[in-house]
Amino acid sequence: MTSVITGDIIKSREEHPEKWMTTLKNTLSILSPDSSNWEIYRGDSFQIEIEDIAQSFLAAVYIKACIKMIKGLDVRLAIGIGNKTYQGKDVTESNGEAFIFSGETLETLKKEKQNLRIKTSNKKLNQELNLYFKLALVNMDNWTVNSAEVVKLSIENPSALQQELAEKIGTKQDAISKRQKRAGLENILELNTMFQQKISTL
Repeated sequence: MTSVITGDIIKSREEHPEKWMTTLKNTLSILSPDSSNWEIYRGDSFQIEIEDIAQSFLAAVYIKACIKMIKGLDVRLAIGIGNKTYQGKDVTESNGEAFIFSGETLETLKKEKQNLRIKTSNKKLNQELNLYFKLALVNMDNWTVNSAEVVKLSIENPSALQQELAEKIGTKQDAISKRQKRAGLENILELNTMFQQKISTL
């Protein structure tokens, strides 16, 4: 079983590609150093395979944080979890449930104007997780550049103290604390723990 995230950049045409392309490439290569696991196509669309399905939600949050660090931009993300029946030369040539679910879900997102959804073979689980995602998006869709930066930093340094994070970006510990609260980071990490428990039943 594997997971696939398919996404596209919202309002990408309003910004010069140079503004976000490097960020997107760097983000995907941090999540998977093996570049055959991800691809950017049709200008502002991308797909990445996250082989550890338990990491797929946090990977999606990380991508969103990285893109929202660029003022005015956001990203739609569709997670598909299922089997892989064909291993292609690169990710867009591979096939199986995970790839089909992810691609179909991205089309649904565009119609419903929602920015994060998941699809697995378990309809009840999909319904439950998508409700949680919808609630989390109330906060995540409204991240400021500063909020997005602190989420990115916190995911990259999961065991770092607030003071250590503050030193990395040249601010004070209480500023990190406020930004994490505003970003709803604690709730997102709680949701991630629950997501991992739920997804382990597949």
